Amino acid sequence: MSRIEAKKPSLCTNEPLTKERVSFSLSVLSGIVKSCYGPTGRLKQLHNGMGGYVRTTSQSSALLGGLSITHPVLKVLTASVQNHISRFSDCGLFTAILCCSLVENFQRINFAPCTVTKISRHLLSLCTDYLKSEACGCRISVDFDSIKTLLSLVRSILASKPACMLNKTEANHLSTLVLKAFLVTIPHTIETNVLGKCVIVPVKEKRVMDSTVLPGLLIEVPEFQLARTFPVKRVSSSTIKMALFCISLSGDLSNIGEGTVIVHHGISLEVAVLDQLLNLGKQLVNDRVGLVVCQKVIHPSLKQYLKEHHVITIDRIGVSMMEPLSQMTGSQPIAALHSVSPACYGSLKDLSTESFVSKHFLHLIPNDTLVCSLILCNRNEMAWDELKLACQTAEHVLQLTIKQPLALLGGGCTETHLASYIRHKSFTLPTSVLKAIDCSRTQYQLVADAFCHSLECVACCLEHDDGEILTDMVYGHFWSVQSGFPSDCNWSDLVLKCGCGIYNNQQNLNWTVLRSQCIPFTPQICSNEPSINSTDDLVLDCFTAKCSGLQVAVETANLILDLSYIVEDQN
Repeated sequence: MSRIEAKKPSLCTNEPLTKERVSFSLSVLSGIVKSCYGPTGRLKQLHNGMGGYVRTTSQSSALLGGLSITHPVLKVLTASVQNHISRFSDCGLFTAILCCSLVENFQRINFAPCTVTKISRHLLSLCTDYLKSEACGCRISVDFDSIKTLLSLVRSILASKPACMLNKTEANHLSTLVLKAFLVTIPHTIETNVLGKCVIVPVKEKRVMDSTVLPGLLIEVPEFQLARTFPVKRVSSSTIKMALFCISLSGDLSNIGEGTVIVHHGISLEVAVLDQLLNLGKQLVNDRVGLVVCQKVIHPSLKQYLKEHHVITIDRIGVSMMEPLSQMTGSQPIAALHSVSPACYGSLKDLSTESFVSKHFLHLIPNDTLVCSLILCNRNEMAWDELKLACQTAEHVLQLTIKQPLALLGGGCTETHLASYIRHKSFTLPTSVLKAIDCSRTQYQLVADAFCHSLECVACCLEHDDGEILTDMVYGHFWSVQSGFPSDCNWSDLVLKCGCGIYNNQQNLNWTVLRSQCIPFTPQICSNEPSINSTDDLVLDCFTAKCSGLQVAVETANLILDLSYIVEDQN
């Protein structure tokens, strides 16, 4: 068939970063992510021109997922950040801000992209080697025998999401619940190397302080079904046998697959399938099953038959509940209507009912659980959506921390400390290293300065009210002073605590305005471990997520700087 319109030639754009459209778009994206950063970040409303659901958020996963990105350069940047978020859940805004800042600062020095790439990769290796070394002054060990550091890690995540609308008491309460739920999922024996599951149960328009953690699973059921649930058939006083089906028990033919069904004359297909379902019901009754759970639909006749024999039925639970149910009860999902093996059955300790606001649940209580339910409450739907995402992030961060029990100092202190370290290293770099990179000392220091400015830019984004940003000349930490301070005051009279909360104005530190001209120095490490452990409201970041975000930001910035042409299909 011939084309109605002539095929348009592809659009080829050379040196895309020099184009005003790209620079403007990158600046807009940079402004959006910077303004969202930190506990006092500004919220964004996401909606389309056709109306519909409006999302209020400052979280990177929701923000980048809701933005309509059209330019190829920005698509590369956002795709890299979103891939990082999908793997680590945390530090998405950090990654996006650092990447934008690196691109902007590297462009200003106007070096060949290959030179910038070689030097920035070396700077990245200096950062990662330092962060992973025992001499690192911006990381701490996480002791799972003490919950204080773990609580600080969770609280830092929840407190950095202003759209959750949590006060300090609520943030502390939820941090305790998230940590409690996570600890439940850790196996008690070393033979079990798989973490359990925490299922979040939504309860909206209820006080945050009503949130709680229950062992086992809650399955929502209609109130009328709950009233006629009990008694239940039991194997013993403390054991209820359970069957879990992953196929439809409605009597339809949707699960038989492709092919031809041969039906003999005079045979009713519907009656034959129902007879098969009832035979299945008889086997379940004979096997003393007390609870039948189905991912899809159970036929009303089978429900009635099982009810008459004191077997509880729950259907339409969905695919998301199948894995935690199987893990909690030991049952294997059954995918056949005949010859069900008794080995597929699982067991429960007990069943009870729970009610929250207008919702009613059947509470499945296990014998020995690695599965729990977090009843998550918040004032409204918007705040609840943000809180759910924040709790899921916190849970993922705790899982990452089990694998690598380290945390980085938060509140901008890691960024400013790392910038001080890199700035000092760039001035003391051996000549042999410069020859290996094939650059001059001036080139290296200019790129290193742009790199450090980018790290400091991330820290500065934590201040949204025109306050002054300081750093100390001993530890290289981040300090903030509120706007409107008297000009004749000493910095020691204005600062309270550093960003992470370890140091206060009682220490004899020498403060200076961040990014002002100063002599490079080697930032010291905190040698007083008890002072870290005794600090209340310590602000921490996930070590694994932030290290990955640093690497993604640098590599993506290098990729964008190296783009020479963009070829777009116009058809």
